Amino acid sequence: MFFDAKEYTTAAKILEGLVEEVPEQSGPRLLLARSYYHSAQLRRAETELREIVERDPVEHYARLMLGRTLERQGRDAEAAPHLKMASALAGDFPES
Repeated sequence: MFFDAKEYTTAAKILEGLVEEVPEQSGPRLLLARSYYHSAQLRRAETELREIVERDPVEHYARLMLGRTLERQGRDAEAAPHLKMASALAGDFPES
């Protein structure tokens, strides 16, 4: 509901409490990272996404978001490996 209304800061406040309650679950943490990303809290988004990727290195969407978050901060060299991994995990291989 908050995402539909583009109230990402409000969503983040609610999701922060949920992530505290169930820190082992990736779903709420990924939503929190998305809300941070969309509200331009890029360092916070990066922290949450790195936590997810550390726990689950093949989590495609977290890799993609981490790459885009790093790009948005002007850190293209750091973003590239995450974006390549996300592409490979999604099955997007360049044609020969």
